[in-house]
Amino acid sequence: MAVDRTTELALKLDELQNRVRILEDADAIRNLKARYAAYCDDNYNPDKIAELFVEDAVWESGSLGRFEGREAIREFFQGASKIFTFALHYGLNPQIEVKGDTARARWYLFMPCTVGDGNKAMWRAGIDDEEYVRVNGEWKFKSKTSTVVFNTPFEEGWAKVRFA
Repeated sequence: MAVDRTTELALKLDELQNRVRILEDADAIRNLKARYAAYCDDNYNPDKIAELFVEDAVWESGSLGRFEGREAIREFFQGASKIFTFALHYGLNPQIEVKGDTARARWYLFMPCTVGDGNKAMWRAGIDDEEYVRVNGEWKFKSKTSTVVFNTPFEEGWAKVRFA
């Protein structure tokens, strides 16, 4: 009887350790996303942003292009502050699924921003579908795909002009 109880407790401990690991991994992914947003809001710091991606990562936004590989992602972000002269990235309502050393998530993006030379105030919102991989104990972006839901002038709002 004691062996059965010991086995039962060992199995329960394994289950609890796995559940805690998944929670810790999801939290690490939320922190990865928060660092990405902070680096974007820091004048699109290309070196810091690139560090968050694996070597063969893909970053894609229908309106901004597709960039394959960490260096291509870095190069894109070197010019991003000319596109968005100001931005605040809000990653909302994450749906994170962790499976071992890989994970995926869907986030909603809300981004008040200022665009281009004319410093036009805009509202931008979208959906970010992301894949992650754990490398040497650290979560990194494997792919990041953004789909724009609306991109509209601040003065008019999305009710009048959904895409500008």
